[in-house]
Amino acid sequence: MYNNSSNIRRTALILTIVILFAVLAGDLVKLQVFETQAYKDIVSNVSARISPIKASRGEIVDSEGKKLVFNEQGFSVIFDAAFFPGDDEPEERNAIINSLIHLFSANRLEWTDNLPIVIDANGKIKFKADSEVLIKKLKSRNMLNLNEYATAQNCFDALYEKYKLDKYGDRDARNIASVLFEMERTYFSVSAPFTFAKEVPDTIVALIKERSDYYRGVDVEVVPVRTYADGSIAPHILGMTGLITAEEYAELKDKGYSDTAEIGKSGMELAAEEYLRGKDGEKTVYTDENGNRTTKVTKEPEQGNTVVLTINSGMQKVVQDALEKVCIEENEFGGLVPSAGAAVVLSCKDASVLASASYPTYDISTYSEKAEELNTAKGSPLWNRALMSTYACGSTAKPSVAIAALEEKVIDEDFTVYCNGSYNYMGQIFKCEQAHESLYVDVVHAIDESCNTFFMKVGDLIGIDKMNEYRTLLGLGAKTGVELKEAVGVLDSPEYRASLNQQWLPGYTVQSAIGQAGNLWTPVQLANYVNTIANGGTRYRVHFIKSIKSSDYSKTVLENNPEVVVQTGISPETLDIVKRGMLEVGTTGYCAPFFWHLPVKVACKTGTSQELRKNEYGNRQKVNNGFLIAFAPYDDPQIAVACVGEGLVSGKYLASVVAAAVEYYIGTNDSAESTVEAGVLIP
Repeated sequence: MYNNSSNIRRTALILTIVILFAVLAGDLVKLQVFETQAYKDIVSNVSARISPIKASRGEIVDSEGKKLVFNEQGFSVIFDAAFFPGDDEPEERNAIINSLIHLFSANRLEWTDNLPIVIDANGKIKFKADSEVLIKKLKSRNMLNLNEYATAQNCFDALYEKYKLDKYGDRDARNIASVLFEMERTYFSVSAPFTFAKEVPDTIVALIKERSDYYRGVDVEVVPVRTYADGSIAPHILGMTGLITAEEYAELKDKGYSDTAEIGKSGMELAAEEYLRGKDGEKTVYTDENGNRTTKVTKEPEQGNTVVLTINSGMQKVVQDALEKVCIEENEFGGLVPSAGAAVVLSCKDASVLASASYPTYDISTYSEKAEELNTAKGSPLWNRALMSTYACGSTAKPSVAIAALEEKVIDEDFTVYCNGSYNYMGQIFKCEQAHESLYVDVVHAIDESCNTFFMKVGDLIGIDKMNEYRTLLGLGAKTGVELKEAVGVLDSPEYRASLNQQWLPGYTVQSAIGQAGNLWTPVQLANYVNTIANGGTRYRVHFIKSIKSSDYSKTVLENNPEVVVQTGISPETLDIVKRGMLEVGTTGYCAPFFWHLPVKVACKTGTSQELRKNEYGNRQKVNNGFLIAFAPYDDPQIAVACVGEGLVSGKYLASVVAAAVEYYIGTNDSAESTVEAGVLIP
């Protein structure tokens, strides 16, 4: 029994030893045969570091899928902190930067330069205009540690000392400092390469690579470059991207943004940032003992989603061109006051924006080269008048008064007001300079002939509270809900005046009824107002985004279905009366000649208001602004349009903009019936 158990233990021990040696032998074979190269790489590598691969932003396309903003491959010159001379090698560092700057300057190319200091033609050191944020950063404790009252010369002297630039003249020193300032401002490090220049031509890339032994730590990367199919199409809507600021980074870093990220700064680039932003990839750079580098992509970047807009690029161009033509040709001040205007076209079925134009405008693809010029240009071409400008909109307000009075049964279709050219309100005489078919004016003819007397009388009868109740229903003086930044405007009222410590005077009510007093509305509000009238009383949220698709279109991330803000409950009878008045304006009134060539009827309402503006000599001058709201076809409304022209003696001239939009929509080569029935845009 003893012998048996000993034999068993001995056998178990031998088996254990055999198994152990077998495992060790297997590992040895694996190490020597299958994983030899991997371990050789590890042994021979001095370092391995991970760097980000920048992901492409998503594309922006129009309602038909035509690309408006997309990406192309380009070259960026970057500094790699693992090899670039550091602060302990200032002479070599400064020499490399200076050489690159001279190379780029000789070829008229830009490099990253955000230093808020300039040297004028007389050699005087000055702060750059409109650079308060960067100046504050320059003087900050983490940068130059100077007092708030430090001059530009003080800052320049500190830069000389900080970056050891005593070997260079002022202009070279300033340029080298601009790069070093930006490197420090963007936290240049091994994990955060510095981009010296973007969109670098092949010829310059070749020169830098040829001198790679001299340009230590300078590398070239293939990166996605934001590109525009036509930079003049809807620049205010598309918007721009830019380098993330310190303030933005502090807010967004928890969402995975790096301190060198490029983010949306305005327009749709900003509004749809969460969708357009891609997911960066990663690459591992191995450096062996001889300094040779190899790169392996360890995580592929993911492109951002595609934003599909409601805008039709064909319609957009037609409206932009027509608006520009009117603003230039019909400006009554011959250039003394800059021509300007805006136009918005909505779909009646859901308030999607088919076109949104602002004039003067600019080409977004050349913005970086012309930024300073554009920021100081007459007419403020960077300003989005369609969404951000507010106006006293004159007689375009009158349909809202008619709706309120009809709905409240204060008047009916047969109600008339006697008009002999003036209206006496509490001893104050207001003029009505319109010619009327009859001295007794009913509501349809009052809209057509824009009778001030009629609407002042009606406004007095219903009062400001009821008037504003219906204007609120129609969305006037309130945001439309559009994805981009928009102004609120003003719905003038006793409460609003009280908030300004002003008294509401009795005369304000009758002035408000004809579109005067203190009402200030945006073109996009006017468009949705007439859209609500045209479609039978449903006010939708205005929107620019049709849908969001994955970059390969395999998934729908977001479908922007029509969103009803208010069912106004305004009766069909009331809307029919008001629309008949607007039809008269478009078929027999002021605007009729502009629409006669169209195969469909257009209903509209003109308006004019006055404001004081500075002319080119700096003097304040009384200027007329013209307005027009419209919808078409009258029998089956498909589109609603609102236009404003600053410096136009009458809103009727804007009818050519409406005509261009309607003509494009229905398609001049197709039958009106088939086009309207289809309800689609005709390219």
